[in-house]
Amino acid sequence: MNFIISFVNDVLAVPAVLVGLAALVGLVAQRKSFPEVLTGTTKSILGFLILVAGATTLVGSLNKLGPLLEQGFAVKGVVPNNEAVVAIAQKTLGSETALIMVFGFIANILYARFTPFKFIFLTGHHTFYMAALLSAVLGTAGLSGASLVIIGSLILGALMVLMPALASRYMDQVTNNSGIALGHFGTLGYWLSGLIGSKVGNKEDSIENYKLPKTLSFFRDSLVSTSLVMFIIFLIAALAAGNEQVLKLSGGQNLLVFTLLQALTFAAGVAVILQGVRMIIGEIVPAFQGIAQKIVPEAKPALDCPVTFPYAPTAVLVGFLCSFAGGLISMLALGSLGMAVIVPGLVPHFFVGGTAGVFGNATGGKRGCILGSFVNGILISFGAAFLLPMLGALGFENTTFGDSDFQWVGIVIGAVGKSFKGNAVAIAVTLIALLALVMIVGSLITQRRRADVSREV
Repeated sequence: MNFIISFVNDVLAVPAVLVGLAALVGLVAQRKSFPEVLTGTTKSILGFLILVAGATTLVGSLNKLGPLLEQGFAVKGVVPNNEAVVAIAQKTLGSETALIMVFGFIANILYARFTPFKFIFLTGHHTFYMAALLSAVLGTAGLSGASLVIIGSLILGALMVLMPALASRYMDQVTNNSGIALGHFGTLGYWLSGLIGSKVGNKEDSIENYKLPKTLSFFRDSLVSTSLVMFIIFLIAALAAGNEQVLKLSGGQNLLVFTLLQALTFAAGVAVILQGVRMIIGEIVPAFQGIAQKIVPEAKPALDCPVTFPYAPTAVLVGFLCSFAGGLISMLALGSLGMAVIVPGLVPHFFVGGTAGVFGNATGGKRGCILGSFVNGILISFGAAFLLPMLGALGFENTTFGDSDFQWVGIVIGAVGKSFKGNAVAIAVTLIALLALVMIVGSLITQRRRADVSREV
């Protein structure tokens, strides 16, 4: 058990190492030379480390914006944070989480090998988070021991192929059929944004093509526009919070200098993320051909959501702002309904909302980007509120998961648990039956879609 837990924490829970292993296996399977294997594996890992460095920089900036908004506008409530929930879960469910993740990854490979869902989920930290969620909600529902681990692993492996499959139709439009899939558990929101975009807008009217007056031509540079928008947001928050709070956060820095540096730091984080994504795509896709050819024919690598950012950088920023606006409106609505007040978390709204903006833009242009990401903001806010009761028994009252797939999975399993009032056998049978039904229906839909594509070709 100690070895398994160590393996999960040191390998599978580290996205850079997991992607490096995938590249290594793929290159070896293609019988590449040692220099090619070393180069491809190293660059794949470096790409993810660069991405993580950018994300860390960006999150550090957002973490300073949060207290300003809370102080300036007296916003208090539950702030969704995946990392916080997982940290709490590990105190009592560390072993279950580790086992579900290990066997879930094996189940992912088996599902990809023997079903029409040809995806290998490579976003290690999200796999870890979903394993933690499953261990928590299955335990709350009444399962324990081997049954909890087995059912959790089967569900996790299924989600690791089903969610990339759900997003694939719109992901291909986002990436122009580049051969990569989306491996991020905010997929329900992305799919919904893509669907909304296809109904309300025109994909040819891309927000990336929006024409600006010559005097505002500097906005065409996504990093410059990102810096300016974030500077305005930071400045408003800092003025509302007051100079005392700014001095506390900045260590005595001038208000104007602090807000400007934080805005530029945010934009720098975005720039680093984009560079890391380009390096990952340049190495992991060719390397992954080995896995597709030797282990899982036709398999696609499912990667983290920032992989979509380079395809529509303006949509990322607009999506973030619109998703955050949806979160603010939802916060007021939840309070008026007497439900738990969900304070919009800047990190989920940036990454999930930004990706929803990319999906909406790919299918419906600027209208799709704006409306799709706005609805995503509402979805993840209400989803977080409905998930809270499912986690309360384990002491998660003060935080919850911020991404849509964690939310709907937890809500469904929690509802099954409440329906059978802790009857472990009935809960296990019901969940397995639901899983089998979803896999069968999904397989039929996937096969029919492939047949339609073949006829069109």
